[in-house]
Amino acid sequence: MGTAAKYKVILVDDEPIILRSLQAAIDWESLGLEIAGTAKNGEGALKLIGEHSPEMIISDIRMPGMDGIALMREVLTNHPKRIFIVISGYGEFEYAREALRQGAFDYLLKPIDHDELTSMLQRAVAQLDAQAENDRLLHSVQVLSVMARERLFSEWIEGNDRPLAYMQWMENSELDRDYFMAVVQLDHYLRLNERWLMDEKRLWLFAVRNILEEWSSQHGGLTVFPFHSGEWIILFPSELQGQKAELGNDLIYQIKRYSKLGCSVGISRGSRGIQQLSQAYQSATRALYQRFYSEKEGVFIDLEAPVGEAPPSDLKYPKQLETGLIESVRTLDTQRLTVLLDELKLYIEQHTAAKESAERLLVEMSIVLYRQLEFANLLVDWPLDGLIQDVHEAANLNESIGMLKKAFTSQMETSIRSQTKEDGHSLVEKAKQYILNHYHKDLSIEEVAEVVDLSISHFCTLFKQVSGYTFLEYLTECRMEKAKYILKNTSVKVYQIAPLVGYQDPKYFTQVFKRATGRTPSEFREETG
Repeated sequence: MGTAAKYKVILVDDEPIILRSLQAAIDWESLGLEIAGTAKNGEGALKLIGEHSPEMIISDIRMPGMDGIALMREVLTNHPKRIFIVISGYGEFEYAREALRQGAFDYLLKPIDHDELTSMLQRAVAQLDAQAENDRLLHSVQVLSVMARERLFSEWIEGNDRPLAYMQWMENSELDRDYFMAVVQLDHYLRLNERWLMDEKRLWLFAVRNILEEWSSQHGGLTVFPFHSGEWIILFPSELQGQKAELGNDLIYQIKRYSKLGCSVGISRGSRGIQQLSQAYQSATRALYQRFYSEKEGVFIDLEAPVGEAPPSDLKYPKQLETGLIESVRTLDTQRLTVLLDELKLYIEQHTAAKESAERLLVEMSIVLYRQLEFANLLVDWPLDGLIQDVHEAANLNESIGMLKKAFTSQMETSIRSQTKEDGHSLVEKAKQYILNHYHKDLSIEEVAEVVDLSISHFCTLFKQVSGYTFLEYLTECRMEKAKYILKNTSVKVYQIAPLVGYQDPKYFTQVFKRATGRTPSEFREETG
């Protein structure tokens, strides 16, 4: 049974009988080939090639007008990966040799031996297959490099400021110059997320990213990438500082125009260097807090304080209380959450803060805790804008704190009930899937244990019992398999592969690889190449 045609072929010869013979005598379909057309001279062949873009041309050398060698030069100049096979007579062997020197795949002598041609076509198809696979691998590695770069930005934004000594592609970074950050957030994202099917969600987020990337390239953006779901980051050079509001408003307009989705934009103060990415993000999201005091989407800018002017005295943000509240949410400790919210209430009362300042503090704290639940995939039918609305509608501080207790406790208790239903096997499968999705990060056993809501000791015991691996063995196995795949199928340098599979130090990656496989990465590539 023949295979579906993968590649198109054009046949060129000024003798009709040869064209008919080639079409009839070869089982093109079984070879994965399809004859897209035939021509009796070079000029006709060029027209067909322009119409069909074939991967292979089989042509006579001696033809009236444009001969086979001239046709080959024209065809291969801009498409050197095309297969060009020449047909020549016994007295034209020098022409055939010239064709081979200029890039022909092979040549056939007349009268044509159809078995010989079939063997030649099989080799040609194998070469086209190899080229296609190489192109796919190159694209995959390019995508991996972009993902690694975006992951690095994301980790610095989150405060993971590990050394960049081995991140070669960060040399001459656009962040060596002054810049500012815009954080684009879709309005009512959680409600949209509930409404969209998975395929619809992917389509919408892909569409928004395309809009942002095209817009950014046209308006001088340095880079653009997604950060959280429904949130994207764009970095701009400092020369555009005076256009912040204009840029933000145009962003909102373009996204609404092409996707019909509303969004808001928070814009940071000026920054410099990758070390300040985290501060820039905090500045932009601090500006976005103003969104919750606005009736519609807009551009919110974290303004620079004039030189020599002290910041306004306001209710100081209780960072220590925030840390404790985040921990209570992460561990689903409702009792501790209640106690700490009472301490937050007492803190506001002791500072006799104005209603506006107290509301702002409660909104900021609510967003932080809400995000913690969102990142842990623990939210159940609870829109963020509804929470903010409840904060503003509360008649007094006591009512606000009571509402927050009830709302967060309800979400956490629902999560606790849901998690107690999962058996050991499903928890381990969840952990394994998380490892497979995050092996390229600096992944710790504490992080994975938190994902499945187990203590570290319980998680270690359960994971070993169910999977047969320790956590580190399974993580290393995942990383080594990915590394072997890249080594075997691409020419990417070892120091560039290391961060793609979770190792920032290429030397350490080489040591781990050799322990796991008995060979260095370079030796493995040579033996499997």
